Amino acid sequence: MRWDGQLVTAESPAALPGLAKMSNLVRSVQTPEFAGITFHEVLAKSALSRVPSQSAMPFEWTINPYRGCSHACTYCFARKTHSYLGLNTGLDFDSQLVVKINAGEVLRRELAKQSWKHEQVAMGTNTDPYQRAEGRYKLMPEIIRALADSGTPFSILTKGTLLARDLPLLHAVAKDVEVGMGISLAMTDAGLAHRVEPGTPTPRARLDLIAKLSDAGLQCSVMAMPILPWLTDSEEALDDLCASVAAAGATSLTAGALHLRPGAREWYMQWLAKEYPQLVGRYRRLYDGGTYASKDYRRWLAARVGAAKRRHGLQSGARLRHINKPQLDTARGRQTGGPKAAALPEVGQATLF
Repeated sequence: MRWDGQLVTAESPAALPGLAKMSNLVRSVQTPEFAGITFHEVLAKSALSRVPSQSAMPFEWTINPYRGCSHACTYCFARKTHSYLGLNTGLDFDSQLVVKINAGEVLRRELAKQSWKHEQVAMGTNTDPYQRAEGRYKLMPEIIRALADSGTPFSILTKGTLLARDLPLLHAVAKDVEVGMGISLAMTDAGLAHRVEPGTPTPRARLDLIAKLSDAGLQCSVMAMPILPWLTDSEEALDDLCASVAAAGATSLTAGALHLRPGAREWYMQWLAKEYPQLVGRYRRLYDGGTYASKDYRRWLAARVGAAKRRHGLQSGARLRHINKPQLDTARGRQTGGPKAAALPEVGQATLF
């Protein structure tokens, strides 16, 4: 085998028809270490995406260096976005990944504009910035540096243990800008996790990551979303989740019931019919053809989660807190003297991946 053809600088094979029409497509490539996955490398025109004004999100900007996600979570709400590229929301979302190879460079140009107001930027709101592809492309360090150098606060939400690679960098930049950190973990049952989100690090690996964050002085919140009706919502399952994340060093936890948006709904229900056919009818009644579980169920779940959190001393909300509260240097428009907390979203699964 000619390994030279697998380098990031190598020429590409033919792209999928839908992607071949993209004017910014550089190449499509497959590599042995990512069997079954095709990377479609593009030159992004913009790295920052504005959140619609009518959104309830507690931030105004996002960065998504990847489209599609090899974590392959059956419930991922972002699956619908792949249909915009002429790709399907099932296997294509898991295996046809779009990579914005110039994201850091473009971001620096955008942040240098006089019109930039240094509003908070959230990452991990669509697909995971620390999915396995990041090990190949290494886009996040330059993105983090660009944000920090410009004095822009940011938050990261991830299931990817590759985040540990960047802990020294995050610790360093958190002395100058607000940094929020969240780990997505909604179950401790390793067998179930492997079935429902087969490409993610194990629950144990994510608990170890929380401990590494704590050891590095970077406290984090846990986003326990989605909680799966009749699969991860028992008192025992929620109590074990809260006990485990508290023991790992997390200080807060936010939980919410599964959302079934178009694109994700079809894929998740197909998975459910295969793995737990006895639950299909119950899900149909609970969701009644819509996106959200019934209000009664959501109230019941909130009460059960709240009780588990209180038993294990977990707060609500999602913030990273660090050593010293920074003072604002108005001359430079950035902060000094150590970081304060950057908020992570608390508005449900729509902010996850």
